[in-house]
Amino acid sequence: MTEPITVVVVDDHAIFRSGVKADLDGRVRVVGEAATVEEAIAVILEQQPQVVLLDVHLPGGKGGGGAEVIAGCGDVRQTTRFLALSVSDSAEDVVTVIRAGARGYVTKTITGADISNAVLRVASGDAVFSPRLAGFVLDAFGTAAVAAAESELDRLSARELEVMRLIARGYSYKEVAKELFISIKTVETHVSAVLRKLQLSSRHELTRWAAERRLL
Repeated sequence: MTEPITVVVVDDHAIFRSGVKADLDGRVRVVGEAATVEEAIAVILEQQPQVVLLDVHLPGGKGGGGAEVIAGCGDVRQTTRFLALSVSDSAEDVVTVIRAGARGYVTKTITGADISNAVLRVASGDAVFSPRLAGFVLDAFGTAAVAAAESELDRLSARELEVMRLIARGYSYKEVAKELFISIKTVETHVSAVLRKLQLSSRHELTRWAAERRLL
């Protein structure tokens, strides 16, 4: 029998967390929950779940909500996928959390059966969106640009992708090392690999490449 997918539920309303846990079926096992940015980062790093069900608006931290939680999870992001689950259906919220690294975004009108299916799909590597929200992502990134960028980004490992995004945003090697909990030497190695795979010659070209594809 297949082991259930491990999940952490993050929402600042206890009654909603209880409802989600009750709705999830036997294919999913909740291993933790949190109500704030700080609590969420702590429990995710401790439990290292396969999927995090994450509200986009959370108290605590620096006010970044769900996007800040994703950014604060460092190395765990290689094995943990984030699925935004929110009452908000605004384009800004959707695009912000997807840019941060979420694999999907569904609204709280979703049924219990559908949310379990969404968790399984995200755990397997799919991107999942409530129907009308997918359009926001396509509008923000551009259908053709997304297709082209995905083809190029497939060449990069998960870690190289993280390093690429930080370097393209202007982080120094030292800042990237601190953000991802790796050595500066490792950052240099990853940057060299990224430039080689994308056929670029400098970090300045990398920044321009990422900006043109709306990856910043």
